[in-house]
Amino acid sequence: MFSNNTITQSDKRMMNVIFALSAAVILLATAQNHMPTGIIGAIGVMAVVGYILNVAGDKTPIVNQFFGGGAIVIIFGSSYIFHSGLLPQETTETITTFVKGGGFLSFFIASLVTGSILGMDTNVLKKAALKYIPVILGGVACAFLFAGVVGAALGHGFMESVMLIALPIMGGGMGAGAVPLVEIMSGNTGMSAEMLLSKMVPALAIGNAIAIVMAGLLDKVGKFFPSLTGNGQLMRGKVEEKQEEVEEQPISINVLGVGALLAITMYFVGSMLSSVISMHTYALMIIFVALVKVAGLMPRELERAAHGWYKFVVDNLTPALLVGIGVAYTDLNQIIESLSLVYFLMVFATVLGAIVGTAIIGRLMGFNPIEASITAGLCMANMGGTGDVAVLAASKRMELMPFAQISSRIGGAFMLILATMIIELLK
Repeated sequence: MFSNNTITQSDKRMMNVIFALSAAVILLATAQNHMPTGIIGAIGVMAVVGYILNVAGDKTPIVNQFFGGGAIVIIFGSSYIFHSGLLPQETTETITTFVKGGGFLSFFIASLVTGSILGMDTNVLKKAALKYIPVILGGVACAFLFAGVVGAALGHGFMESVMLIALPIMGGGMGAGAVPLVEIMSGNTGMSAEMLLSKMVPALAIGNAIAIVMAGLLDKVGKFFPSLTGNGQLMRGKVEEKQEEVEEQPISINVLGVGALLAITMYFVGSMLSSVISMHTYALMIIFVALVKVAGLMPRELERAAHGWYKFVVDNLTPALLVGIGVAYTDLNQIIESLSLVYFLMVFATVLGAIVGTAIIGRLMGFNPIEASITAGLCMANMGGTGDVAVLAASKRMELMPFAQISSRIGGAFMLILATMIIELLK
């Protein structure tokens, strides 16, 4: 757990003993339904469970090599632990309330978006932004093609597979994707909202799970074929340039609070803009932070503060957040109940098409294929913000969060427009 070379082995052992005792106290209190409510109780349980499952996943053979390691085990393991009755229902409700109503996910994403954009090389950001949208479109086209062909071959029809499987999977999650899609389609297709949701929700859940697993596999592919990956860099040939910019000198603890304030401020800006511009808060926040970066309005020290805070959040809060995703957003029963072979193959074809399309177009646009597939492909095929965190954690590429959010928010909004156009053409 502790890797500082200045700490002696004896001190490390003592620290681990204290951590084990802390974990035992928190888990015992939770099991006996004495967990405090609010942030102190939720963070305590999420951090301990997340750390334990993360270690288990990273040390489990096959899982750690091919399926994303700790990230996968945390999400699905915590979903089982908290929904199977092993822990009191009140604990599950406290965590769900904290993650959904307490703004923990928004805080996490705001920290990642602000810090990673301000820590990027300005020229890389300009080039990537201009070339990114065509990569998304390439992924969507291949996802539709693959799903339609497989669906038609299995007797479900080309357009039915596209509209009921591929479109919701690529649509940006539940709230920003499936729900508005149902509203659009139920009034124009003759199918009830209940029927549409019964078909779309399992596709979203299974597609999200496949996307997370595929993210772990893509990380492994990158290790086998180094020429396909930039190890977290989207643009090809820019690794040294970014390293020079964001690692000039070690970040001081004193500036972390400044970085946190900057991230919160950027989220406030996105929230205020969303009240006058009909776009998601995350999308507007990304655009605003990118404009600030490109225009050179932020002093270098403040950019380093934001990037330092981003690193702190990723290193310390990711396992806890993944527990929140598993508890609040992952329904294992729904996934298992929908696992027929035909349904699985159509969903898998959609995710595979997104990977193939974005890798090919990404390569042509000057991106590393692995990073293009993860951000423009898998982050379109997952369930929005929570899926973005899980996919990037499984692929060990959290620094790509700004592009993941572009896929989920701006790409998701494009899918709603595309759905409306397709329905109009089919009338």
